[in-house]
Amino acid sequence: MGRMLRSCLQSLLKLVNSILGMVGIAIIIYTLWMFRVWQRQIDGSPFVDSNFPTPWFIYVSLGLGIAVCVITFSGHIAAETANGHCLSCYMVFVFLLLMLEAAVAADVFLNSHWEEDFPEDPTGAFDQFKDFVKSNFDFCKWVGLFVVSAQGLSVLLSMVLRALGPDPGRYYDSDDDYAPVRLPLLRNPVQPPPYVVVDPQFAPKNDAWNGRVYDKTIR
Repeated sequence: MGRMLRSCLQSLLKLVNSILGMVGIAIIIYTLWMFRVWQRQIDGSPFVDSNFPTPWFIYVSLGLGIAVCVITFSGHIAAETANGHCLSCYMVFVFLLLMLEAAVAADVFLNSHWEEDFPEDPTGAFDQFKDFVKSNFDFCKWVGLFVVSAQGLSVLLSMVLRALGPDPGRYYDSDDDYAPVRLPLLRNPVQPPPYVVVDPQFAPKNDAWNGRVYDKTIR
């Protein structure tokens, strides 16, 4: 029963973790698209002019997507091995990501001048993203709630799986599954010659017997 429950939790954690991985891949793809559009706008490499403003929104989005993918990879390893240390590291990473998202959301909803907290984006991608969120607020709200719920569920599953511990039968097999193999101590052992213990009074007297046979032969 415990092994079946552990297997179900591992599969469910992998499924939830895969959702987070797809979110990270989507962020990376979106970042590469923004970077491509920005390069077309400046008609060249962004590093030609050293005084040109840094496209911070693109770099932050790319770093966030890579971080989510790395967390997803560590979560898959933790779900597969059910190791306590791996699960703890995974929970810490997801918790830090949740705290970052909560800080940004609190700044946006509680601060009416939250746009002043961010530097100017030379690519215009930040303004486009902001306009998209405002025009599709209900859709973005449900997507955000779905992602946050998946992260919270992954932390909960990791805690339960860590409490159960790894499957002992996966690493330690029963002695009954394997027949004992007995090997000789010597490669070619020498067998001692057989011997019989005889009472001395019944032992044959070779000298007397040979003498009698010799007398009969002479006669």
